[in-house]
Parts: sequence; structure tokens; C-alpha cells
Amino acid sequence: MTPRLEHPIDLDVAFQAPIGVDVKGEMWSCVEVPDSAELFGTKRAVRCDVLIDDVELPDVGVMVTGRGGHMVSISAKLRAKLGKQIGDTVAVRLTRRYS
Repeated sequence: MTPRLEHPIDLDVAFQAPIGVDVKGEMWSCVEVPDSAELFGTKRAVRCDVLIDDVELPDVGVMVTGRGGHMVSISAKLRAKLGKQIGDTVAVRLTRRYS
């Protein structure tokens, strides 16, 4: 993981994406962040505040996909709260970066 930033960076990155990222032939319950290597300037994991369908996820790890991009995990508990399954589309907003 990249080191924590001295001062967090405010972000306003919004997109919609389906739940489900293929990682080495397995479907993970995640959403892929488009153009993330350019956005973050790194191919390493980072920490961000994220909104998924207006549910706040503070200071979560945005993991690497293994293909040069990044993804946000969506737990079974969060999917149940959202009423969403793998394959359903969610609205995602990255609001602050910590590392």
C-alpha cells in the first residue's frame, strides 16, 4: 500500500459500474474504478472515502486488480443493504484520498 499522504486530497470522481470484477478467473464482489492508474498515479493500493449508492465507506482500501487498475470491494453485508447482487450496477463516488 502507498504511504499515507501528509494532507488528504479531496476528490470528486463519480461513475456507475456493475458489481463484479474478474480476478484471475474468479468473479469478485467489487467495482472497478475506470482509468484509476492515471487518476491515482500509482499501480499500488490506495485508501479513499467512497460512496456506493449514497452509503458512506470511510477510509477504505481501493485494491489493485492485477491488470493495472483498482477496485473497491462490496461486502455481502453492503450488497444486502443496497439490495444488489453481482451484476447489478451501482453509483460510485470517490470523495477523498488518504494514501
